[in-house]
Amino acid sequence: MQPVQSPPETPLLDRVKVPADLRALPESDLPRLAQELRAELVDAVSQTGGHLGAGLGVVELTVALHYVFDTPDDRIVWDVGHQAYPHKILTGRRDRIRTLRQEKGLSGFTRRAESEYDPFGAAHSSTSISAALGMAVARDLSGVKRNVIAVIGDGAMSAGMAYEAMNNAGALDARLIVILNDNDMSIAPPSGAMSSYLSRLASGGTYQGIREFGKKLTSYLGKRIDRAVTRAVEHARGYVTGGTLFEEMGFFHIGPIDGHNLDHLVPVLRNVRDHGDGPVLIHVVTQKGKGYEPAEKASDKYHGVNKFDVITGAQAKAPANAPSYTRVFADSLIQEARDDEKIVAITAAMPSGTGLDLFGEAFPKRIFDVGIAEQHAVTFAAGLATEGYRPFVAIYSTFLQRAYDQVVHDVAIQKLPVRFPIDRAGFVGADGPTHCGAFDTAYLSNLPGFVVMAAADEAELRHMVRTAAVYDEGPISFRYPRGDGVGVDMPERGKALEIGRGRVLREGTKVALLSFGTRLKDCLLAAEELDAAGLSTTVADARFARPLDTALVERLAREHEVLVTVEEGAVGGFASQVLQHLAANGLLDNGLRVRPLVLPDAFIEHAKPEKMYADAGLDSAGIVRAVFAALGSGVRAARA
Repeated sequence: MQPVQSPPETPLLDRVKVPADLRALPESDLPRLAQELRAELVDAVSQTGGHLGAGLGVVELTVALHYVFDTPDDRIVWDVGHQAYPHKILTGRRDRIRTLRQEKGLSGFTRRAESEYDPFGAAHSSTSISAALGMAVARDLSGVKRNVIAVIGDGAMSAGMAYEAMNNAGALDARLIVILNDNDMSIAPPSGAMSSYLSRLASGGTYQGIREFGKKLTSYLGKRIDRAVTRAVEHARGYVTGGTLFEEMGFFHIGPIDGHNLDHLVPVLRNVRDHGDGPVLIHVVTQKGKGYEPAEKASDKYHGVNKFDVITGAQAKAPANAPSYTRVFADSLIQEARDDEKIVAITAAMPSGTGLDLFGEAFPKRIFDVGIAEQHAVTFAAGLATEGYRPFVAIYSTFLQRAYDQVVHDVAIQKLPVRFPIDRAGFVGADGPTHCGAFDTAYLSNLPGFVVMAAADEAELRHMVRTAAVYDEGPISFRYPRGDGVGVDMPERGKALEIGRGRVLREGTKVALLSFGTRLKDCLLAAEELDAAGLSTTVADARFARPLDTALVERLAREHEVLVTVEEGAVGGFASQVLQHLAANGLLDNGLRVRPLVLPDAFIEHAKPEKMYADAGLDSAGIVRAVFAALGSGVRAARA
């Protein structure tokens, strides 16, 4: 007789549609739920790509937070949002989790328009405590009762904004819970004194002894930890170690505690929920990539991944026909640095993303990772420049916005020769509007004395690295997109470009296409189609938005009926420089038809970059449409 087999156990995760379902489970089920949640996260991201390591590290913390707190009435603010995928699965979005970062799918970050469980949208770091404090003050002004929790990583704590918010919260004595998720890294391995400080807190022998004393008290009193006992233990530690920075700022500090042990997390969170007043900081130690062996073994803990095989962890990579722009920048900078010992490189916690990890391997004493501190990075570079060094501050376009005052006040006004390689120019695809490099041309080309360049292809990028390396007259920037180059022949070494001088690649008589950046390839394709339609077309590469090649602009304006400018930036950038010059010099008075093609005046949702450019009218077909629209219906009829 065959033994009767028990039916397979229904996954707990299938029963948890929203956090209220989670709170209905017995506490003893939480470890199993966490295990299922981790497996679901790995499977989903293997199909979509995205940020994996950070989410793996906060699975238990996410479960505990939604189990203890009454979300969405209680507010949880996730810093950056890299770690919010488990949160999304538990808050009614599991059925869409495999649309992450896909067109019309879920955002890779928290987003207010996506769910009531996302009270604040974030994709740049170190904003959570400020936003949560605002929510806490609004709660108190409104006379309502709710908990407000900010979850911030140790990497994000390197940014000054986090301390500004904590200082304010301590001064207000506001009821606010901050959870410091200490996984000993942000995107790259940690740098800076704060990381060392947190490590000492977590590992110090004196504190470990006090933790053991606290455990014994907890065991004696049962799982419900009385706040007076907790405070006594923490104050005892303070007397021995001199207190913590957080306590000096007015926060009641608990921890470090094991962020993967639900038997520790749930009682502490419940105790803070029920007995707290004033600002509280809970120091939680987690492991980025926890529970998935390939992530645990990887140096970046699978922070950001392509689609991958769940069993092996091997990531899928599209075949490259040309080196990436980031790699070309890194190799070119290394080449220049071999001949110039004054060249140094600075990154704000993005060595691999900017390619500077390669520079660091070649010149370990000449690279400086300042942490998530773009403002400091720029002024630090300014200080280096005053002493005759040639600093390259490699920052994504969207992150350079965070340091604009320093760019203006500390660099541009003083005419200091700081070099700004600006990666991720234009659309970035799956990361969406928060990471789109739309505004740097506009906000830099407004600054007197600033040289602003854009590479049309990977060979031009090599030339611009060389140009920046030898230019000592003031600040200089050059922008380039994410992804691979267009496959042009590469020079062995870049040559210094003449400042403010563009180039003409194709001569025509009726239409002029003036490109700034990597839309040049589409301009050349458009010119072929326009020529085939009987419209002789010139194609020029401006290279510089500032100083503008005014002689080239004037020639194109005088010798053509239509002038179309094309750029991967927002309104107010390159086209505005061109139109300003044409208008100021009366070159629009002779019937010239000018059409500026720029990124749409909107925040564009994530999709594949080629689709985004096509929708924006910045591919070859869009350029052709703009020319025929400028020439009018008669030309369109003739073409037909």
